[in-house]
Amino acid sequence: MTKKILPGLFILLLLLQQVSFSSAINKNISHNRSTKTITITTPDKSLAIVIDYSSGCIIKQLNIKGNNTLSPSGIYSGVQTKSATFSSGDHINNVQVIETINGVTLKGINYGDSTIGIKETWGFKLDGNKITWDITRAYNQDDQLEDISFPKWNFADLSVWKGGIIDNGGMVWCKYLKQVNDTYGVHTGGVTFWNAKSGNALSINAKTDDDNAIATKYSHSPKNEFTCTQLVTSTPLQQRYNLSRFVGRRANVFAPFEVKKETVTAHFVLQYVNYFVKYSRGKLTGIDADAVRELLNTTGRYGVVDNNIIGANGWTSNWKCLHEPFFAQIGLAVDDQNYTRNMSSTLNQERDQAMLPDGRVLSRWHNVPGDEIPGTYNAKTGYYETVWGYTVDSQTGYVINASEQFDITGDVAWLRSHQISCEKALDWLIKRDANNNGIFEMVNNNIAEHKASDWIDVVYASYENAFVNAQMYEALNHWADCEKIMGNQPKAAYYSAIALRLKTAFNKPIEKGGFWSAAKKQYVYWRDKDGSIHGDNLVTPVNFAAIAFGICDDPKRIALILDQIEQRVKAENLFHWPLCFDSFKREEVQGGNWPFPRYENGDIFPTWGYLGIRAYVGYDKSIALKYINNILEQYKKDGLSSQRYSRVTQLGQGDDILAGICTTITALYRDIYGIRPKWNRMGLEPNLSSSLNGTEFNYTLRDTVYQLKLSVNDYVMRTNTFSVKSNEAFGASRAGNKLTYYHHNQDSNLLQVNAASNKLIDTDINEWDEKQISWTITSPNKYQFTVTGLQPGSVHQLWVNNKAQSVKVKADGSCSVSKVCSSITKFLIKWK
Repeated sequence: MTKKILPGLFILLLLLQQVSFSSAINKNISHNRSTKTITITTPDKSLAIVIDYSSGCIIKQLNIKGNNTLSPSGIYSGVQTKSATFSSGDHINNVQVIETINGVTLKGINYGDSTIGIKETWGFKLDGNKITWDITRAYNQDDQLEDISFPKWNFADLSVWKGGIIDNGGMVWCKYLKQVNDTYGVHTGGVTFWNAKSGNALSINAKTDDDNAIATKYSHSPKNEFTCTQLVTSTPLQQRYNLSRFVGRRANVFAPFEVKKETVTAHFVLQYVNYFVKYSRGKLTGIDADAVRELLNTTGRYGVVDNNIIGANGWTSNWKCLHEPFFAQIGLAVDDQNYTRNMSSTLNQERDQAMLPDGRVLSRWHNVPGDEIPGTYNAKTGYYETVWGYTVDSQTGYVINASEQFDITGDVAWLRSHQISCEKALDWLIKRDANNNGIFEMVNNNIAEHKASDWIDVVYASYENAFVNAQMYEALNHWADCEKIMGNQPKAAYYSAIALRLKTAFNKPIEKGGFWSAAKKQYVYWRDKDGSIHGDNLVTPVNFAAIAFGICDDPKRIALILDQIEQRVKAENLFHWPLCFDSFKREEVQGGNWPFPRYENGDIFPTWGYLGIRAYVGYDKSIALKYINNILEQYKKDGLSSQRYSRVTQLGQGDDILAGICTTITALYRDIYGIRPKWNRMGLEPNLSSSLNGTEFNYTLRDTVYQLKLSVNDYVMRTNTFSVKSNEAFGASRAGNKLTYYHHNQDSNLLQVNAASNKLIDTDINEWDEKQISWTITSPNKYQFTVTGLQPGSVHQLWVNNKAQSVKVKADGSCSVSKVCSSITKFLIKWK
C-alpha cells in the first residue's frame, strides 16, 4: 500500500533538500552545492565574484555594482606548451571545497597531460571590502612553456573599461588595441581598470612569493574580448620579438620560458574603486577638471613603455627619444608615486646603458634596428644613435630630467649616483665650443651634410644650434643647483659661469655671432660653420625655449616674439602652435617636409606646448590659459592620439603617437598652479588669473598630502601637521616640531617655527619685503621663531601684538624670538 505524503510536508522536504545543497558560509559568502558555485560579495555590495567549479574551475562573474564585466570565458588559470593548451576550465570533477569563517579554499584543480601536470589550489578571503585570491600552483616537472595564465581575465569587450592604470605609472588604453591579437606586455602585475563614464573601477593588486617575477599582457582577443593575463615566472620574461612590448596581431609578446618542478604562489587583491573620487583633480575653477584627469591618465601615462623605459614616442610604437627633457615634468603633473619610481629607474638605466665612456648620451631606444647610424644599435639594450644625425639635445635632456626628478624625489643619494654621469654629459657638450665663443657646436657643420642635430630630426640644423644651446642653458643652471646641494661649490660656480657666458653670446645680434635677428624680431634657429644663418622663419620651439628657460629675459624682445606669434596664430585661427610659421628653405629640410606646410616644416606639434605656456605665463596669462583650454578641447575630440596636427585642416596626422603631446597640460601644474617642489620641501609659485580663483586640489609629494587653495595673491598650503597662507610664492616643510617657510621658495630667506609640541602649526605670512617681515600665528603653543637672510649685526624693531622691542641680527644673518602664544599672535620685524 502506497503512503500518501501531505502537500505541506512535501514542500518542507523540498526546502530541506535545497538547504542541504546551498549554505551561507557567512552573510557575504554563499555556497550552492547543487550548481557548484560560490558567490563572494563585499559588505558594501560594490564587488562580487561567482566561482563555478561544476566542470573545471573558473570565475564566471565579476560584478561591479551589480553588473557582470566578464565574457562567458570568465577568469581562469592555465598553461600553453608548443603542442597544447590546458586550463583550470578544462573538465575537472574532483574539486574539493573547504569553507572557513571568512573565506573558501578550492583544491584539486588539476589539469595538463602526460607531458606536464598542474595542481592548483585557489584560496579566497574577504578582507573588509576587498577580496583576496591566492593561486598556488605545483608543476610536476621541469618544462618549457610558450605562455601561462596566472590567471587570465576575459572582460566582455573593449568598452567595459576605458583602460587600465598600471602599477609602474603607465597605462593600457583599450582603444589602442585596435586589431585582434594586438598585445601590450609589461613587467609588472598590478592594474586599476576604469570606466570614465560610470566612474566604476577595479583595482587588482598582484604580488608573488619569494623571488619570482610577474608580468602582464593586455590583448584584444579573437572573441573581441579585452583580456588581461598575468604571468608568474622564476626569472623576468624576455620579449618574443626583439625588444617589443607591443606587438600587432600577435597574442604572445613574451618569449618562451622555463618552469621548474616546484610550487609557485601569487596573491591578488581585488577592490572596487570609485574612480571619480580616487583620481579626482579637485576643483579646477575655469578648467575642465574631468578632461585634465582623463588626459593625464591616458596620454600623460602613454610614454611609460615598461619598467625602466619612460619616454616618447610611446608603447604602441616601441620608441623612446632620450632628447626630450620633459618626462620628469610630466611625472610632476601625473602625481603618481609609481610613475615617479619608474622615472628614477629609467634614468638609472639610461646612465648605465645609454651613455658612452666619453659622456655621449645615445639619442634613442627602439625595439628593433633600422633607425640607427650603422653599428650603433645595441640589440641587447635597444639604445642607439639615430640615422637622422647626432641629436645633441640628448645630453641636455638627460641632465634636465635628472635634475627635475631630484626636485620631486628629494633623494640625495640617488642624485649622487648621477653626479659623475651628469657632469660627463655636460662636459661632452662643453668641449664642443671649438671656437671658444661661448656657444656649443653640434656634430654636423652645414646643411649640405643632410643631418639633424636635435629633436626636429628632419630639418638640417647644424653647427651652432639655438634650440640646443637654450636647453644647454637650462641644463647648466639646473645642474649648478644640484652641485650646491651636494656640497660641491666649485663645480656649481663653474657651471653657473659657463651658463652666464652662454647667455651673453646667445643674445648677441646675428651680425656679432649671436642668434638675435633684429630685422626678423626673433631668434634664428642655427648658424652653419661658414657663418650662414638659417631658420629665421619664426621657429616656435627655438623662441619659446629662449624665453621659457630664461636665456632671453629682455622684456622688449619677449614682447616682440610673443606678440608676433599670437598675431600669426590668430590670423590662421590655429588651436595650437606650429613648429614654424614660415617655410624653411628647400635645401634646409628632408624631402618629406615639402611642400610647406608639411610635417616638421609647418605642421602643429603640441609636444613643445609646455615651452609656450611657460613663455606666455610671465607675459600674458590669458594667452597661456587659452592654449591650455584649447588642448583640453582637442583631447575631448580625439584623445590627442596623433603625432601632430595638419596646419591646413587641424586634424590629427600620423599614427606614431607622441606621449609628449600632453605637455601643455603638465605646464598647467608647473607654471600656472605653480607646483614647484624642491628636494627638501613643497613649493608653490603660482601664476594665476582671476578666472582661476577658488582652485582647490590635493597634491601628494613624498607620501605627504598637501591641500592647496589658490586664488590670485592668496595661496594656502595645508597638511595634517601645518598650514601656511601667503600672498606670494613660497615653499614649506615640517620636520619634527619645526616648520620652515621659504620666502619665494628660495633658500636665502627663511622663517623657522619651532614648536614645543607636535600640534598643528598654523601661520599666515602677512608681508615680506625689503622694509619689513610680518607673520601671524593662529595655533596656540610655545614657539621659537627664527628669521634668516638678514644683515649680520643690524638692529631691528620687533613688534609682538603691537609691543615693540629691539633685536640684533647674529653673525649668520639670523635673529630669534621665543613666545608662548595662547591666542592669535602677530609678529612684525621692521628695519631701523
